[in-house]
Amino acid sequence: MTVASLLARKGVKVITIQPDQQIRQALALLADHNIGAVVVVDTGARPIGILSERDIVRAAVRDERGVFDKPVSALMTRNVIVGVPQDDLASVGYTMTDKRIRHLPVVEQGRLVGIISIGDVVKAQRDQYQGEVDTLQFQLIAEQDKPRARAG
Repeated sequence: MTVASLLARKGVKVITIQPDQQIRQALALLADHNIGAVVVVDTGARPIGILSERDIVRAAVRDERGVFDKPVSALMTRNVIVGVPQDDLASVGYTMTDKRIRHLPVVEQGRLVGIISIGDVVKAQRDQYQGEVDTLQFQLIAEQDKPRARAG
């Protein structure tokens, strides 16, 4: 299974924000869309960062009063790990777990085309495994229902 197949089922809508917008605006997007991260894009819709709830919480602990008026660029993660639609979901899941990232922007030719979460990856793998189990159970039942030849 690939990232493209996951995005085909999930959809490609991505909530984005500009780097000069305030953290207050980012929080509103996170809350309004019930999401854990927003992708920071430049004017050409190319990802230049990602901002998660965790980034904001950590900054608020250090500077609880000033954090809300800071620009997104002050808190965003700049070295964003991205995927491409052709990536294998198993390897993406490994990378996300190994690098401890929960959201992976997906790009094609430098442009943002989707985003997946570690939850999306786990659910897709679970569904795939369940399909394999169902197929094996069906085959087992079919095999048991076949008439047996008598030895004679």
